Amino acid sequence: MIKLIILDVDGTLTDGKLYMDDKENCLKAFDVKDGFAIVQWIKLGGIVAIITGKSSEIVRRRKEELGIQELAQGVSNKVVELNKLIEKYGITKEEIAYIGDDINDLGVMKEVGFSACPKDAVSEVLERVDYISSKNGGNGAVREIFEKIMKENGMWEKVLDRYLNEK
Repeated sequence: MIKLIILDVDGTLTDGKLYMDDKENCLKAFDVKDGFAIVQWIKLGGIVAIITGKSSEIVRRRKEELGIQELAQGVSNKVVELNKLIEKYGITKEEIAYIGDDINDLGVMKEVGFSACPKDAVSEVLERVDYISSKNGGNGAVREIFEKIMKENGMWEKVLDRYLNEK
């Protein structure tokens, strides 16, 4: 059973585009449906981590907004961060899912129990993952993958019940 889901950012939580202006501002777009699924996972006791090669205030803010427990930015070796999480949470690699889209995600993907990617991931990732979303990065792929994991873990019905039984 998956207990921890690790996310890449650019191309996974976003469409991979960086919007830059002439004042050194950088913008990224996040899908609110992805965020909803992440929050539901956390409410039900799941752990979420972001491991990304870039560093940005935008990602730190998104982490805080969603209540994501772990964030590692500016990472050149994602497997090192994976091992830190395994030690910190006392879980096995089989209890971890990783969602990414590019070749810098391959090392960590082969180490975890379940790997997934958006449908617009690079071919080297598409050829090696356990699951390919029907959606592109930044456009609901993370939501789809979280729902799949939550359904397999018997958690999605609890999410539905919460909203169907609101008073």
